[in-house]
Amino acid sequence: MLRASAAVERAGYPTVSIVSTGFLKQAEVVARGLGLPDLPIAHYPGVPMTDSVEELQRKVEHELIPQLVKGITAHDVARLTPAAPPEPAPRDIVFRGTLDEVGEHFYSNQWSDGLPIIPPTLDRIERFLGYTDRAADEVIGICPPDNREATVWNIAVTGVIAGCRPEYMPLLIAVVEAVTDPEYRMQDAGSTPGWESLIVVNGPIVKDLDFNCGASVMRVGRQANTSVGRFLRLLLRNMAGFRFAPGAGDKGSIGQSFLVALAEDEDSVRQIGWQPFSADRGFKAGDNIVTVQSVVGISPPVYTGSEKAVEHARILAEVIGGSCAYWSPVGIAYGKWHPLLLLGPSIAKVFAQEGWSKDDLRKYLYDNVRMRAHDAERYAYYVGLTDFSLADKVKQGIVPRVYHESDDPERLIPVFQKPEWIGIVVAGDPGRNQSKGYCSNHVQGPPVSKPVRLPGNWQQLIAKKQS
Repeated sequence: MLRASAAVERAGYPTVSIVSTGFLKQAEVVARGLGLPDLPIAHYPGVPMTDSVEELQRKVEHELIPQLVKGITAHDVARLTPAAPPEPAPRDIVFRGTLDEVGEHFYSNQWSDGLPIIPPTLDRIERFLGYTDRAADEVIGICPPDNREATVWNIAVTGVIAGCRPEYMPLLIAVVEAVTDPEYRMQDAGSTPGWESLIVVNGPIVKDLDFNCGASVMRVGRQANTSVGRFLRLLLRNMAGFRFAPGAGDKGSIGQSFLVALAEDEDSVRQIGWQPFSADRGFKAGDNIVTVQSVVGISPPVYTGSEKAVEHARILAEVIGGSCAYWSPVGIAYGKWHPLLLLGPSIAKVFAQEGWSKDDLRKYLYDNVRMRAHDAERYAYYVGLTDFSLADKVKQGIVPRVYHESDDPERLIPVFQKPEWIGIVVAGDPGRNQSKGYCSNHVQGPPVSKPVRLPGNWQQLIAKKQS
């Protein structure tokens, strides 16, 4: 809403944005990022979704409407000018001190995630720059809502802080290219569902950088997985402005966190005759690819056991499909949703041996995971989509007719909107029979994939590092 208001204001027309108490600080951050720090806001006190009808009406009449009238009639469009606070240059020294003092300085300025950081000294940054052919001042992308430029230089700075190794630099750049792609909608990474950004890594670079793709693949412990995951969270915090302290832009109501990048076990994928996740994303098998997508919820660990593929598929549909069902109406509302299935290598092998392709598994999940239409509309309402109607979504062409073939509230509708939107990655403990599901957050954070651009002397650099 604030972005629409800013566009109208710049056209010369006064606006007032309505914001409830819980969103006031986030609204201030967004307004600053839009270059309109004085954008008028009308404050609705409290939480409208938990107020009674009588209380809602009272607040609108006696508290909200007077603010709207005042905001429209009293504010001056001309004074809504962009704010441009001065910032230090890339090579400026901003602090000197001991390791403990540097850590405390970062923490007190909300530049760290609460964990110890590696001080980004000039010599450390230069070592990172030695692993890319790109100029230090090249702008890779813009990070809304703070709208800071993500340059090669400050990507290196963030990589140092996160505890990455210098040789991770090409991968870090690709991650930033993915999340700053407008399709990813970085500006929504602080929304109330508290979704997290999941990185999936494919290609020979998995072995070059010593990523874990086997047992405990989503645990902290391997430097590549852990520090690359932490890098993205720090970038979102310091470049985009998603902090949850007072005056910051992260509005995740409860949130979640996993500081781990996921690497696919391409050896297992190759052995069973499937294509890697990166090929599903439109690249060639063997390319170094980074994919980033939102994750708003994770299923329980799913244990399956049989030599029959359909037996595994049935349990996956029941557990992962059930975990995703509650959030699927939000995907229906926005017409986009990309759940991700993480298959253990032993489970993927059973599917392949029985002649199932990934598309066969996707179709099974689409055909067999259903929910009641009434539940979909009820769940959407409580999320805040109070005008959600399956009939309207079909009329608008957002979802196909299968979502409203009748007015029967008990009718069953698909949980997964399109089979091809279900991502499948193979990783985890090859000696166990476990899989897991990840739910995405609709148009916010859809999968975005980017190739990793290696420097011309990559093989020499890696050989030297490994010797």
